[in-house]
Amino acid sequence: MPVPTTATTRKHGGRGVGLGLALLSAVAFGGSGVAAKPLIEAGLDPLHVVWLRVAGAALVMLPLAMRHRGLLRRRPGLLAGFGLLAVAGVQACYFAAISRIPVGVALLVEYLAPALVLGWVRFVQRRPVTRAAAVGVVLAVGGLACVVEVWSGLGFDVLGLVLALGAACCQVGYFVLSDQGSDAAEAPDPLGVIAYGLLIGAAVLTVVARPWSMDWSVLTGSAEMDGTPVAASLLLGWIVLVATVAAYVTGVVSVRRLSPQVAGVVACLEAVIATVLAWVLLGEHLSAPQIAGGAVVLMGAFIAQSSAPAKGSGKPVAGGGPEHELSTPGTTA
Repeated sequence: MPVPTTATTRKHGGRGVGLGLALLSAVAFGGSGVAAKPLIEAGLDPLHVVWLRVAGAALVMLPLAMRHRGLLRRRPGLLAGFGLLAVAGVQACYFAAISRIPVGVALLVEYLAPALVLGWVRFVQRRPVTRAAAVGVVLAVGGLACVVEVWSGLGFDVLGLVLALGAACCQVGYFVLSDQGSDAAEAPDPLGVIAYGLLIGAAVLTVVARPWSMDWSVLTGSAEMDGTPVAASLLLGWIVLVATVAAYVTGVVSVRRLSPQVAGVVACLEAVIATVLAWVLLGEHLSAPQIAGGAVVLMGAFIAQSSAPAKGSGKPVAGGGPEHELSTPGTTA
């Protein structure tokens, strides 16, 4: 048996750290809905919770924005797209959705984004997709039918499902935008894009959410998690520092140590983690067909994301084009 060299050991060690950070990012993102829903049920409007999340994270990331201020001149379109779609759009739709339907269901609907990206590539851009990617789409759609229980006439609030689908569409818009100009000589630093995206998202949400009309007294009290009182300030701190700042940073660092595809696959665990946390902490139980359907949705997302060819390979695309230039984790909920 050959003795591993120092370089090989470091490479495997880097992958191990990368996988650990990707898992940490999935856990952090997965906990956002579980922490936000009690605040919404305590009296805060979903848009106000989103504004608190984005504005708080933007303040924390402000030093990074100052460090990468050149991005405003070089990539204004990408920054605007990230702020409007991946930050404001996705999170506003997702938080509004979880105010009406279970957290796990909302997140699984959002995981239709890879399938919708493929639809855009195939029918709008008229580019071929791989057979494996097409199978992934079929699995994702079929699994989602089980999650929403179509045989019972959609057992969930229709508006909540539409809002969750809106979050998926916002992700698609961002992925498509990211793919434009991905052959540029130098891709922007993802942490800088995230920082400016949060600032832009906070500015937009300030106009839309009008935080001056918020019932601020809710934040000084407590919210209930399946009957257990928890300090509202603690839940908000988790949403801002862990489910946003830490989630984005660990996600970006993990991709740099792994690859966008591998990190995206690990990010699929976010839906599993969110569903389990909602089950344990909020008492949101899913039926056996819904659990099975969720597993099929994630399997479809896994196939769609992991079957993408290398950039410039000339092969049919599978995941909406080349690896998108920011190399951010699979979701931004």
